[in-house]
Amino acid sequence: MKISRRSVTLGGLLGTGMFLSACSHNKFIKYRGPEVTKLEVFKTDRTLKVWSKRRLLKTYEVDLGFGPTGHKQFEGDGKTPEGRYIIDRRNPNSSFYLSLGISYPNAADIAYARARGKSPGGDIFIHGQPNVFKARGPDWTAGCIALPNREMRKLYAMVKNGTVIDIFP
Repeated sequence: MKISRRSVTLGGLLGTGMFLSACSHNKFIKYRGPEVTKLEVFKTDRTLKVWSKRRLLKTYEVDLGFGPTGHKQFEGDGKTPEGRYIIDRRNPNSSFYLSLGISYPNAADIAYARARGKSPGGDIFIHGQPNVFKARGPDWTAGCIALPNREMRKLYAMVKNGTVIDIFP
């Protein structure tokens, strides 16, 4: 039996395609567990807790803003906000793998910053790691809450828009 060059090339391409598809990592997964009703972030402990009513589902270690002490007050202060917010948007194409938007700034945050002639900032997210490699240490974000991508993938599937997030000092 004679094997043509075309069949070898086609076979190689099919084999490579099957190998790559088996190795590819789909960032979107299904969550079939209990409804997530609240998130809690404890800045001092660098933890994010995932709750379903009064049942703790998961605890994650997180990185925070580079200025982690105190509540975020102004754009560029590097602080992670403190208080009660909600998850208000999702970004599947984030520059940080996946991201869940936090409703900062609220009306009180805006009023405080404006009374001092400043912007409160915005675009605060729970997100994964940057899509571009950068050396970083703990508390490297500009006020966001960061997790490793593997954990962000799970959290993104679990949490729906409208979920409450309480961020504690």
